[in-house]
Amino acid sequence: MDRHIQVPLQEQDIEELKAGDYVYLTGTIYTARDAAHKRMYDSMKKGESLPIELKGNVLYYLGPSPAREGQVIGSAGPTTSSRMDKYTPDMLDAGLKGMVGKGKRSPEVIEAMKRNHAVYFAAVGGAGALLSQCIKEAEVVAYDDLGTEAIRRLYIENLPVIVVIDKDGNNLYETASKKWQKI
Repeated sequence: MDRHIQVPLQEQDIEELKAGDYVYLTGTIYTARDAAHKRMYDSMKKGESLPIELKGNVLYYLGPSPAREGQVIGSAGPTTSSRMDKYTPDMLDAGLKGMVGKGKRSPEVIEAMKRNHAVYFAAVGGAGALLSQCIKEAEVVAYDDLGTEAIRRLYIENLPVIVVIDKDGNNLYETASKKWQKI
């Protein structure tokens, strides 16, 4: 099922999304990779405020290449999500509702997703140049010293993703592999 969804995510959209759905996201999301996750996690543990609001928002695991002249952003493909798994349950507990990346997630992340009604989307790895065309605005909003790993606010239009894990923990990576094993 193809769906067009506005981000930040609304609870009704999260309720309706199922593993395997094709989705086009439009609106505001934030980028964050390993180093930004560690800083946010450390801040949370110290009781400090975060540089962005997590409640209802989506994080794209992305460290874009530099933009060429006339471009908003460089190549914008997803990075491997499992590298953020250590930090993700706490971020989900703080209100994060969606993540965009590639690859599997840990059982702890999946449990936190179920507990907090969140979803995990996959973007196609290797398609960073094409995905960057969906990014209409990009602005560094925190941790500028991290370079490509700085947190950016992105305005996206019709970013194509697939729901890999839905709010109930249904996991497309598992169901698809079982389906193909039967053939």
